[in-house]
Amino acid sequence: MRVVYTDPAWALNEQGRPDPARADIERTVFGDGIDLRLGLFDGRYVVQGPEFHDHVRGADALVIYRCQVTPELLDAVGPNCRVIARSGVGIDNLNAPLLAGTGIVAFNVPDYCVDEVSTHTLALLLALERKVCTQNRLVKIGRWNIHAGGVPRRVATCTAGIIGFGRIGRATARKLQAFYRNIIAYDPYVSADLMAGYGVTAVGDLTELFAAADSVVIHAALTEETDRLVDATALAAVRPGALLVNTARGRLVDPAAALEALEAGRLGGFASDVFTPEDPNDDPTARKLLPRDDVVVSAHRAFLSAESERSCRRRIAEGVATVLAGGPPPAEGRVT
Repeated sequence: MRVVYTDPAWALNEQGRPDPARADIERTVFGDGIDLRLGLFDGRYVVQGPEFHDHVRGADALVIYRCQVTPELLDAVGPNCRVIARSGVGIDNLNAPLLAGTGIVAFNVPDYCVDEVSTHTLALLLALERKVCTQNRLVKIGRWNIHAGGVPRRVATCTAGIIGFGRIGRATARKLQAFYRNIIAYDPYVSADLMAGYGVTAVGDLTELFAAADSVVIHAALTEETDRLVDATALAAVRPGALLVNTARGRLVDPAAALEALEAGRLGGFASDVFTPEDPNDDPTARKLLPRDDVVVSAHRAFLSAESERSCRRRIAEGVATVLAGGPPPAEGRVT
């Protein structure tokens, strides 16, 4: 049987190229009976087009990271494919509606990086609050000025808002409580009683949250409903000087709206680990955010730690191996 990892970030060596020797966990789980192949690579992983489709043709299983499941991919992989696993939390690129009628099992790993993402969210938020990145840049070039970047506010007097109150939103709430006076949250699929159990006050809609929060963090899933959830209309209600942090999915925030709100002074700062496309340098609008001192970015690595990466890899490999052996996928991550 053949398992193809289409675009595994963990397989890249110090020179930035896929190295089969790094697949130690996978080979331990699969044993010698699996033909394990890494993705097609040409300076970066190739995840679409004829060459890519030839590379995955005939695979019994695919493990995807940022690769998109499309009709063309399914046509290319052929009828042998029994399972597609998403190496991560989000499932937007698994394309569950497309897979639902195929008989292909799909699963993800929904809980492997809760601590990492919630901690990274706090790191970005506190960097904005305390003007850390501006101070770091200026001091290193010889500009010693305690007021550079602006005078911070006292966080202990502020209210933090959370959009999305799933696993990561709840973990973030616990950590925010060490710094902020009040925590509020908006999630139409989570009850006010459950939020209250975390010491969090539910609000009725996004407008109410933006009007009340001094800082807002985003932990919502990407769906048709949440695509561009934070747009110009949403940011029109923002509390003056509020901070916005996105560690969920890039398409949840309209970068043009964020830029306009920063330029107008309605937003006091914006931090994001995620963009669409992945690298904000590849998007003309997102690129305009990068030179600003009130913007902090990272390279979609909020999930990353040595422990979380190895945990995700092991659980993905074990789930794929179980399905190929005729067993069920992991119940907690099953998508189809």
